[in-house]
Amino acid sequence: MRLIIVDDEALARGIVREYLACHPDVEVVAECANGFEAVKAIAELAPDLVVLDIQMPKLDGFEVVELVGPRSATRFIFATAFDQYAIRAFEIRALDYLLKPFSQQRFDQAIDNARAGGAATATALAGLGAGEGQRGLPLARVLIRDGARVHVIACERIDCVQAQDDYVEIRAEGRAYLKNQTLSELAGQLDGQRFLRVHRSWLVNIEAVARIEQATRDSHVAILHDGSRIPVSRAGYQKLRALVS
Repeated sequence: MRLIIVDDEALARGIVREYLACHPDVEVVAECANGFEAVKAIAELAPDLVVLDIQMPKLDGFEVVELVGPRSATRFIFATAFDQYAIRAFEIRALDYLLKPFSQQRFDQAIDNARAGGAATATALAGLGAGEGQRGLPLARVLIRDGARVHVIACERIDCVQAQDDYVEIRAEGRAYLKNQTLSELAGQLDGQRFLRVHRSWLVNIEAVARIEQATRDSHVAILHDGSRIPVSRAGYQKLRALVS
């Protein structure tokens, strides 16, 4: 197997390389110290496997997996000091989840699982501690591919999001961005205290709402601070009115 090690700590990368000495059939083709380096290396080298940290500068481990995309054949083993991301890791079909500091034996199990081509099992969650069932914090930023470019948008700067079939149009600071994701999926990742689904096709940032107006006898619109008018369903109106009035 061809493997890439991704971790912002040189010591952590060194431990993985040391453990790999017991696996002569595994070739380390690159080491990366941040998420952007990892995305570039994976695109250029197409490794079979990536041992990937989660909390890193520039891009975190989940953002790396998102940018690599579901069509890639590369598989991922997460290696992190934080147990609260385990459920999310398995939701994106990680092969394994190593909780630092992990032993040679535990690492060997993960490599054997990858070598066998097996998917991670529920037993890999054992012993992860009190955070086992947590899905982690809401997204702090959204990544949007634009050809070879990647836009990184802080969620607090998003004004609203509109469903566009299998895409969403994200509006932030006067610009619009298309992202290949459903509205329901994105809504589940954003902060539910900040973003409200006011219509089947719309999410709004509550802090971007200036006022609510009646559009017709039976319908309302949310007026954003930039003047945008967002349709509001009956159910959305009740929720929105309670929050912004």
